[in-house]
Amino acid sequence: MKLVKLIANLGYGSRRDVTAMFREGRITDPQGEVLYADDKVPHEAIRIDGEPLDPPAGLTLMLHKPVGYTCSTKDPGRIIYDLLPARFRLRSPLLSSVGRLDRDTSGLLLMTDDGALLHRIVSPKAKLAKVYEATLAQDLRGDEGAVFASGTLLLENETTPLAPAALEVRDPRHAALTLTEGRYHQVRRMFAAMGNHVDALHRSRIGGLGLGDLPAGKWRLLDAADLDTLFGAEA
Repeated sequence: MKLVKLIANLGYGSRRDVTAMFREGRITDPQGEVLYADDKVPHEAIRIDGEPLDPPAGLTLMLHKPVGYTCSTKDPGRIIYDLLPARFRLRSPLLSSVGRLDRDTSGLLLMTDDGALLHRIVSPKAKLAKVYEATLAQDLRGDEGAVFASGTLLLENETTPLAPAALEVRDPRHAALTLTEGRYHQVRRMFAAMGNHVDALHRSRIGGLGLGDLPAGKWRLLDAADLDTLFGAEA
């Protein structure tokens, strides 16, 4: 791929913008030597204003999504892309969220521009476990764990029972719920079916991958070892 197209696809600007960067001498090699648009150099040897290029297509990251942000590219309010470098929103192929967390839910969100990886993660066949920490408006009744684990719970306006889910009670109003499917607002609707309301919801883990000490609103790139950890919990 020609350098102008490569850099434009990473979101640094239009092809015209990138061409102007070459003319201005802003694109160099690691030693500071100016590069030209028709040079043939490896991705890792390109610098823009002295900084290495972002990773090529195949980028995957985890974001600690705070409450108040929407998993959307277009929304009148705050969106998850506001938490990333502005150019990430302009990458081609698109950097997409892997599934969604609603505006009022915080926690682990994966994003990738790798379509095959995205499909592998969200596919029902993967059955990747997702752990949600719920803060409830009322004390637990005591029978929620058995009901959720039964595989017989029907949500309102649905005809297919939920897959069994594991409930871990932390205290009367706090619990961790592990799901292997992802229906619309599933955790909130499950507790609503038990006569309770979720005041706060946080996703702490997907597969074998947790947030660790990543602060709210921050992100980090994932490497092959992270993806091994993610899928290591499938078995």
